[in-house]
Amino acid sequence: MITTTMRKLILGGLMATTLLSFRDAHQRTAIRRFFHPLPEGEIYIIVVKSHYELQLFDKNGIYATYPAVFGSKSLDDKMIMGDRKTPEGTYHIVAKRPHEKWNKIMDLDYPTPVDVSKFDERKAQGIIPKDAKIGNGIAIHGTWPHDEQAVDAYQMWTNGCVSLKNEDMDEVYRITPVGTRVIIQH
Repeated sequence: MITTTMRKLILGGLMATTLLSFRDAHQRTAIRRFFHPLPEGEIYIIVVKSHYELQLFDKNGIYATYPAVFGSKSLDDKMIMGDRKTPEGTYHIVAKRPHEKWNKIMDLDYPTPVDVSKFDERKAQGIIPKDAKIGNGIAIHGTWPHDEQAVDAYQMWTNGCVSLKNEDMDEVYRITPVGTRVIIQH
C-alpha cells in the first residue's frame, strides 16, 4: 500500500526528472558527491585536460567534478611563455583573491623546479628557441561576467590558466585552502 508520503516522494522525483530533462543540451554542469555535503580531510585537485574538467578529491575520494577550459586548443604541455598552453605537473595554490575580470583567482606556483628543468632540457635539445622564456602567472579562475557559455562551448580562451564557470569557481574557492596540491595532466 502506497502512503501519502510515498506518493509525494514519487511525484516529486518524477517532476524533478522531467524538469531536468529539458535543460540546454550544451550546458555542462558540475557533478557533486550526493551523501557528503562538504569535503572531509585533506583536499587535492586533479585537472584532466583531455576531459576538460577539474576534479576535487577529499579523504573519501572524488568530491566533485567541474567543467573546465584552458588556453590553447592544443592540450599539449606548456613549452614557452606566450604559447597559451596549460602546463602539466604538480603545483600548489599559493594565493587566493577576488579578481576584477575573472570573478576569483587561485594562483599556482608555476614554474616549479621541475618545470624549469623540462624547459632547460627542451632548450638544450633544440625543441624550443634559445631565447625563449618559460613564463609564469598560471592560475585557476572564473570567466568574464556572464560568460559561462565559454566553458559550455569548450572555448579555449585563457593564456594557459584553468577556467571554471563562476558559480563553480565560487565553490572551489570557498572549500580549497592555500597550499592545496593541484595535479594537471593531459
